[in-house]
Amino acid sequence: MFQIIKKVMQAEEAKAMIPMTEELKAIKQSRDDELRRIIDGTDKRKVIIIGPCSADNEDAVVDYVTRLAKLAEEVKDKFMLVPRIYTEKPRTKGEGYKGMFHSPNPHSRSTDIQQGILNLRHMHIRAIRESGLTGADEMLYPDNLDYVTDILSYIAVGARSTENQQHRLVASGIDVPVGIKNPMNGSFSVTLNSIYAAQIPNEFKYGGYQVKTTGNKYAHAVLRGVVDVYGNNIPNYHYEDVIKFYELYLKQHLANPAVIIDTNHSNSGKDPYQQIRIAKEIFGNMRYDNFNNIVKGLLIESYIVDGNQSVDGCEYGKSVTDACLGWEKSERLVKELAEMI
Repeated sequence: MFQIIKKVMQAEEAKAMIPMTEELKAIKQSRDDELRRIIDGTDKRKVIIIGPCSADNEDAVVDYVTRLAKLAEEVKDKFMLVPRIYTEKPRTKGEGYKGMFHSPNPHSRSTDIQQGILNLRHMHIRAIRESGLTGADEMLYPDNLDYVTDILSYIAVGARSTENQQHRLVASGIDVPVGIKNPMNGSFSVTLNSIYAAQIPNEFKYGGYQVKTTGNKYAHAVLRGVVDVYGNNIPNYHYEDVIKFYELYLKQHLANPAVIIDTNHSNSGKDPYQQIRIAKEIFGNMRYDNFNNIVKGLLIESYIVDGNQSVDGCEYGKSVTDACLGWEKSERLVKELAEMI
């Protein structure tokens, strides 16, 4: 049984209340173009999508992103840095903190979706204004995407959503790169089918309309590791895994074959400190042309403070969801990876 709590404003209303300025729109357009060139190989640099598991606190997130902007300037000849600003979180058992979209204040344990929408727009836009960096977020619920399409340069489709038809179809109408994770069981064929569906034109019902899309040729794969039938984590970032995937990718004749490797989740067994070792192994394999051609970068979970805390915790800049690599370790890692190129 459904109970109506209250009506939530439409996306256009939210955009009008908290708008992107012309100056910020120009920044986004430039970064969108930059990221597309990395995915299609025109720009030979790598992208590192890095930031908190969940964007739970505006001040801490903006603090993190402004630090990242300084680092981005130092490594701009090697990398494009894209901050993770994830405002919707999948919950394995359907309970727990679902992200700022649902809960503007994670400590209150209350749901206020309309306020959450306004808060996350304010946070994203403030981050762009203060850092010059546009971010990445996850398309957890396709119907919610319209609230953030004007502010994101990268959109992720999570492992639990990859097989969902609505996610695939909506991805085909997005005009920025969309990273599609391999499903929890690790199936390469499912991942490639999802990318194929996102790259072709589609016609379907969305946002109360019958819509037609042109296809998104920048849809690509994100390898995040595998969970087997017993719940064990199995990595898929090793050279052999990536090359096997590349071979299957080429057989599909997809546009712009590209892989981003997620250094956390099942690749690290959710041990954030393993991300350092994993990232260095990946960049060590960049000396092989076929590996270097397909791997366009990394996804790293990082925040100001190492580790994580419960949703009731009050430590500034520490994740309330998955554990993250702290800022000092993250900054050092990015600089070391730049030296490896």
